[in-house]
Amino acid sequence: MANTETALKEALASIEGATGAALVDYTTGMALGTIGGSKGFDLNVAAAGNTDVIRAKMRTMEHLGLKGEIEDILITLTDQYHLIRLLSGRSGNGLFLYLVLDSQRANLAMARHQLRKIEQTLEV
Repeated sequence: MANTETALKEALASIEGATGAALVDYTTGMALGTIGGSKGFDLNVAAAGNTDVIRAKMRTMEHLGLKGEIEDILITLTDQYHLIRLLSGRSGNGLFLYLVLDSQRANLAMARHQLRKIEQTLEV
């Protein structure tokens, strides 16, 4: 089992095109850990903002009566992909992994697969 720091380091090292990663509590908007990012891209601000995305989607699902669970959310920008993966299981309740990818270097299918593997080893 991996702790937060180890899991985030693995995400950045093993996922082609990854430029930043965070573990976030979407009930508070607080990042529990971050790695990467840049001077012009604050992962803490992005983490807090993406909690609103999750909350909005959950409200919409509730209004529609949808019973499924969100696995992940993908946001595509002109030069980046932002992948939000909600953690499942008791220990992951209210948490998500957030991954920023360079769209020119990333393989989305492989990134999703690798992030799922990292989630399975993460111990919070």
